Amino acid sequence: MLVRMAPSRIVKVAVATLFAISLALPSAVAAKKLPPKPQLHHERNTPRTSVWLVREVRHRLLMLPYYTVFDNLEYRVNGYNVTLLGQVVNPVLKSDAEATVKRIEGVQKVINHIEVLPLSNFDNRIRIVAYRKIYGYPGFEKYAIQAMPPIHIIVKNGNITLVGVVDSKMDSQIAYMQARSVPGVFSVTNDLRVENG
Repeated sequence: MLVRMAPSRIVKVAVATLFAISLALPSAVAAKKLPPKPQLHHERNTPRTSVWLVREVRHRLLMLPYYTVFDNLEYRVNGYNVTLLGQVVNPVLKSDAEATVKRIEGVQKVINHIEVLPLSNFDNRIRIVAYRKIYGYPGFEKYAIQAMPPIHIIVKNGNITLVGVVDSKMDSQIAYMQARSVPGVFSVTNDLRVENG
């Protein structure tokens, strides 16, 4: 036997049902325990934290606008403390490096040991000539066309230090010989690393 309800009665039953459900819902949610909040990949004391932080520091330093092949920015990460090292020509780069690393989430302390190289027209001439000799060497255009060329030429008081990464021991030796051929250079130190070597 089919029982028909009046339309107004259907609306009243629907409203009453919805009201009952809305009252029961909060108590059902409260009774159910929520799962613990998942940990982020950069939470404290996890191995992934240091890997993430090292990559983030490297990325931020490489993106600095005044960072050139005549600068060398290095860093050490110890827990949530970062020590900045290296040499820069422009003093602004030293302060920019510290400021950008301080803004990384989780970094607690930044120790800035970046050396600002002395102003010298003599050193500037050596930088330009060394750059042309190294990056102008046949076959070295593969390094010159990179967004940040990997061979850094650090000049201080007429002395050159080469830092960075090259593809082979032969390329490291060529860069060293090209730097030694710059007129007026007192010494050349080759600290180039061979990629995957």
